[in-house]
Amino acid sequence: MVSLSALGLEFSARRTLKSLHDQLGAGLLVAAAVPGLTAAIDQHSAAVRDIVTMGVEGSAAVAGVVLLAGYARGLVDAAKESGWRLTSPADWTQADWFTARLLAVCSLAKRIDEPDYHDWRDVSVA
Repeated sequence: MVSLSALGLEFSARRTLKSLHDQLGAGLLVAAAVPGLTAAIDQHSAAVRDIVTMGVEGSAAVAGVVLLAGYARGLVDAAKESGWRLTSPADWTQADWFTARLLAVCSLAKRIDEPDYHDWRDVSVA
């Protein structure tokens, strides 16, 4: 049985990921047409999966959306401390590291609810 607290965390995480997707999701459409950008997003996605699964103690007991949203929030906070702003780039092929990393989070989050989803940590981004 899922606790009310866990449902609240998942709801908040989904809201965070949706907001991120609303701001950066256009980059996924561009990436589908630009092989170099797809490759960059794939590499970032693999790194995010590794960080979240191997770098978070007890990650197996936490919903994937909660892990992804937590990672994204932490990344945005750290980036803002260095003066970065969350904006959609005019040219997605020139996206900075933070934007590409967050786009990878969007890509992973998008697949969590697909019918053939088993474990987001095993999802191929391509």
